Amino acid sequence: MPFYEKGDVRIHYQEAGTGFPLLIIPGGGLNSTIAGLAATHPFNALEEFKNEYRCIAADLRNAAGGQSSGPLEIDRPWDSYTDDHLGLMDHLGIDKFMVLGYCIGGPFIWNLLKRAPDRVVAGVLTQPSGHRPELPDQFYTNNMNAWGPALVARRPDITMAMIEPFLAKMYRANPDFVFTVTRDFARACQTPLLILPDDIPPHPYAVAMEAAMLAPNAQVSLYPWKDTKEKIPLAVRHIRTFLKAHQPQV
Repeated sequence: MPFYEKGDVRIHYQEAGTGFPLLIIPGGGLNSTIAGLAATHPFNALEEFKNEYRCIAADLRNAAGGQSSGPLEIDRPWDSYTDDHLGLMDHLGIDKFMVLGYCIGGPFIWNLLKRAPDRVVAGVLTQPSGHRPELPDQFYTNNMNAWGPALVARRPDITMAMIEPFLAKMYRANPDFVFTVTRDFARACQTPLLILPDDIPPHPYAVAMEAAMLAPNAQVSLYPWKDTKEKIPLAVRHIRTFLKAHQPQV
């Protein structure tokens, strides 16, 4: 499988299909990988949409089980990952694209909309993660206990003394809403969005619905949509209809 390299960053990615580009951001938090799409996700968007779109997915930088690597940018954690997403699109010669993200892909999509509003044509936020006031430190704590020690064990150049401020900047510096943008940004965002809410600790239903109500061109799929296997194809059908409606005509 191919790699995109820029400086000290090496991103492992996969493409499938042809057509208008669809960037797929797997879930799994900071351990987001292509392999996770088939192993742990309610549906595999890479397989589901490859007959209609040029689907692109990548292992997140420094994810366990993935093949992407790069420095730990302590002062700009969210933006360092967004650099990788936009850099990969540049590497592939892609200007405008649609994006579908699971879990942590929700905050990443919002950051893409902030960083490159003219490039993202439409976004699908599938079981998006967000800040849950009653569990304010869940992401910081979970990653300090699991992702951080595993990364340090693999990378002698990275220490827990570096992991701690990285995660603090990521999840404690702006502990609200979707982490990467404000409610005012969501309120002003004109990009068409489809949100598929979930309601487990990392994926708060209230935040998903608030984002959908704030963004003027957002819509929401059915909920619950993955409690039975029979409902998932209906949610996928909604995604397919949404993508088709917002795909630029060439």
